[in-house]
Order: sequence, then structure tokens, then C-alpha cells
Amino acid sequence: MIRTTAVPRPVRVGTALLGVAGIVTLAGCAGGATDAAAPAETTAAPAASSAPSASASSATGSATSGTYADGTYEATGQYATPESVETIDVTLTIAGDTVTAVEVTGDPQAAESKRYQSEFIGGIQDEVVGKKLDEISVSKVAGSSLTSGGFNTAVETIKTEAKA
Repeated sequence: MIRTTAVPRPVRVGTALLGVAGIVTLAGCAGGATDAAAPAETTAAPAASSAPSASASSATGSATSGTYADGTYEATGQYATPESVETIDVTLTIAGDTVTAVEVTGDPQAAESKRYQSEFIGGIQDEVVGKKLDEISVSKVAGSSLTSGGFNTAVETIKTEAKA
């Protein structure tokens, strides 16, 4: 006779729920069109594992012309990759609730992140300059989808700081 040790039911149920939550999280990351030429950066860690940053600096300028105070704002966004947790620094200049300039600086920890951050930085200006701050939510820029999560986190922090 083969004797086995049964895994307690709460452990089995908990494991099953974690599996379902992981699948749902990954399914949420898969939205939108895909770029067949881009490597599969999107197969990395789920968005739920990225940690928002609390780092933000104060604005320069104080004229208000709408929902947000005009000025230059800076925040740091974080996102998870399979190898590490990466950060990017985002600086936005806002005038009349519209982004007039963007600067993104990365500090990649992994070699692959260096490439993706570089491509993201090269393409982000075309995606956000000239758009209303409330309309900005990037999902994939120049083949980089994970960096977009860190950028969006930083933009949310900037929105909070810039409220008029």
C-alpha cells in the first residue's frame, strides 16, 4: 500500500486562488496591439508587482490656467522586470494643462533594461508632448511596455503634485 501525506485543504485552496489571480493579472497586461518585431518584454513580471514611488519634487512656477498649476514637475516611477526592479525619473513641464516638455532618465540594473529604457526615452516625447496631462497613459513606446508602467506611475505622482 502506498501511503501519502495529504496537503491541507486551506493550502490547496490558497494555492489555487494565487494561480487564478496570477492569470487574471497577466491577462490584464496583454491588452492592445502587439508589435511582432519587438522582443517579448511583456512576458515579464505582472504589473501588480511594481511598486509605486513616493519620490516627487516640488514645482517651479505657479501660474494656474486650469486643473493643473503650470510648472516643471519631477517624479520617480518603478516597475518590475524578471531580473530586477527598475526606476526611471520623469520630468514634465506643464502649461495650460498641456505637456510642453518631457525628460526621462533611467538607471537600468539589467542589460536588457538598458536597451528598453533607451528605446523608451527615444520615443516618449512623440507620445506625450502637446497632449493634455489627463490624456497621458502610455502602454508601449518603441517596443518597451514595462518601462511604460513606471512612466505612468510617475505621471500619476506629478498629477497629484500639480493639482491647482
